[in-house]
Amino acid sequence: MTREFIELRAVKEANYILKNKCTIRTCAKAFGVSKSCVHLDVSYRLKGIDKIIYKKVKNLLDYNFSVKHLRGGETIKQKAKAIKTSKKMRIIV
Repeated sequence: MTREFIELRAVKEANYILKNKCTIRTCAKAFGVSKSCVHLDVSYRLKGIDKIIYKKVKNLLDYNFSVKHLRGGETIKQKAKAIKTSKKMRIIV
């Protein structure tokens, strides 16, 4: 891969994250690369490419990190509710 390709990918990933207000994991799935690759692109490479976009992405990722424990708790709550509902459905049927 050429340097230009990697820099372009980093900018595209950053714009995708800002546009969709998504996490690194979601961005990685969308671009078909690993989470560590996206993290490296938007946390380190982007700083040397475009500082304005870098600061915006950093603020969003810092926010995502600060609410990570809340999202995880909500996911567990929803999974538990789904399991409980499916067990009730089995008993009724």
